[in-house]
Amino acid sequence: MTKRLNYIDWMRGLACVVMFQTHCYDSWLDASARQTTFFEWSRIGGTLPAPLFVFLAGLVVALVTEKLREQGIARDRIAKQTIQRGAEVFGLGILFRIQEFALGYPRSPWTDLLRVDILNILGISMMLMGAVCWFAGGGSAAAARSRSLAAAIASAAAVASATPALWTIWRPKFLPWPVESYINGVHVFDRPQPWLFPIFPWVAFAFAGLTVGFWMFSDLARKLQVWSFALLGAAGIAICGLSALFDGAPMRWFGAYDYWHTSPNFFLMRCGILLMILFLAYAWCRWGPARVAFSPLTQLGKTSLLVYWVHIEFVYGRFSILPKGQCSIAKATAGLIAIFSAMLGLSWLRTRWKGRKARVPSASQLEGSLAT
Repeated sequence: MTKRLNYIDWMRGLACVVMFQTHCYDSWLDASARQTTFFEWSRIGGTLPAPLFVFLAGLVVALVTEKLREQGIARDRIAKQTIQRGAEVFGLGILFRIQEFALGYPRSPWTDLLRVDILNILGISMMLMGAVCWFAGGGSAAAARSRSLAAAIASAAAVASATPALWTIWRPKFLPWPVESYINGVHVFDRPQPWLFPIFPWVAFAFAGLTVGFWMFSDLARKLQVWSFALLGAAGIAICGLSALFDGAPMRWFGAYDYWHTSPNFFLMRCGILLMILFLAYAWCRWGPARVAFSPLTQLGKTSLLVYWVHIEFVYGRFSILPKGQCSIAKATAGLIAIFSAMLGLSWLRTRWKGRKARVPSASQLEGSLAT
């Protein structure tokens, strides 16, 4: 389990670093720099962090749930703990929006208080996963695992499949925009916005992570041990191939076909990429330098919530370390290095202050780190 926890932190750290570069270049680059191929690749990289964070939340929920089930903990208690933690994360998302509004006042519109952001959807995802695990959690641990695995797959498929229509022909326009925004990210605009994080499609990534987490506790995965991760990596390649195959097919989903934002085919592609990253991260943490040396990514991953929270204000907020929209690529890159170094230092100080050590955590300790 130590290696698993190491690779989870490493993947969170990878998400943090890619997030830093996306936010820094988006905030600081001037108009001419935004017309470059460099900036286009930066934006493509920016499609990775959010799926990683949400996917890993699902993965950890599954790991914690299975550990508690094996200890004989009642499903009501397991679900309550998961749902409560999800509610806490959702509350932190609301608090974050209040902070950003206050620090940006009077320029920040009041509608930003109701914007659906990544912390909001992480919290909702965890609450929904807690409910699904409770529903499927009766009987023996093995039976509950099988039902939970099936429920997670079905939930991911249902959310991904419904997304195109809920963004177009089935939009719940009768709802107030703050409520509809949680369904499709419409916010205050006349159509859903791809830069927001509504339930459809983002919760599907959490259920994909939940699926993988329950697979790790299956009899076959335990028998295969290390090879189970190689199998996940191979599955990722196959899923990416299926995504490309389906995208080229003449049949289209209900609603307007938008591969890069709402299509279930793009969801498959990103899930395939996540599985390949999962295998590579596990291999790196088991056999690579991260196994014996200090890993900046692993360190950042231990405090991903903290560095996410803090870096936003120094990149997008009032205390931005560089002038927004006025920098060359070289200057913005220097700022990115400064942000990375500062967040790494902050992360190290945080873990040192808490006296955390590299050890295998118990299930109760894992519960408190569902969305670290």
